[in-house]
Amino acid sequence: VFVESRSNPICEVPKMDFGNVALDSGHLIFTPDEKDYFIQKEPKSEQYFKVLLGAIELLYSKTRYCLWLVNCSPAELRSMKNVIERIKLVKEARLKAKDKGANKLAERPHQFRDIKNPISYLAVPVTTGESRIYIPMSFYDNHCIPAVTLQTIPNATLYHFGVLTSKVHMAWMRAVCGRLKSDYRYSKDIVYNNFPWTTPTDSQKSKIEQTAQSIFDARALYPDSSLADLYDETTMPPELRRAHEGNDQAVMSAYGFDQNMTESEIVAELFKMYEKLKAES
Repeated sequence: VFVESRSNPICEVPKMDFGNVALDSGHLIFTPDEKDYFIQKEPKSEQYFKVLLGAIELLYSKTRYCLWLVNCSPAELRSMKNVIERIKLVKEARLKAKDKGANKLAERPHQFRDIKNPISYLAVPVTTGESRIYIPMSFYDNHCIPAVTLQTIPNATLYHFGVLTSKVHMAWMRAVCGRLKSDYRYSKDIVYNNFPWTTPTDSQKSKIEQTAQSIFDARALYPDSSLADLYDETTMPPELRRAHEGNDQAVMSAYGFDQNMTESEIVAELFKMYEKLKAES
């Protein structure tokens, strides 16, 4: 069975998207200290700063910011001389680039190459360590700009999170994903878009939503711990492990899988579902 690249999901689920490519040579991106210093010089710029969220920030609770000037008027831009200086640097860098696409983007140097700012989304790291049983993922709102090291699912629900963070989806991911050295390389066109979703009953869907929420409740017990801490096999808290096991059971039941199935048996069943979906599509 060949799993081929697909531009859209094989099932009726929300589309997954890439995060934003900045292509700004770093001139619109700030550390917390750089942001604070910049605001001291240019107070009016404060309202245009948003959190920039990449895989490192998601996994290790790091913080970066970006100037997000998408809705900033020309008059407002011209009133902030320090912002204008940054924009000029972006324009110069894009004009010097060998890529014609980058040259074209010099026409709007105050913006990232991409301007995706979903109201809400589930963020999934593109690359994550193979030692983790579950890929850490979480929800964010439009105060956080997703970077290119993340995949996003705008308007995803607790149900979608529950299925994607389950051992059913993790088994599929490990079978079909790419690798960066030995790390998992999650691709929307291969992993997500080809994943065979089940059709749960209302009670099954409700149960998955409950177990998905229990995962977030377990995480909240450790506010000083990053997702990297929580999902390290040697430091994963027992409450979080139990929450994931409960979610796994709920998702397995929705798929009609026996709770004692091995990962290879799960993958075999998913491929049967995939072949049927592919034949129907």
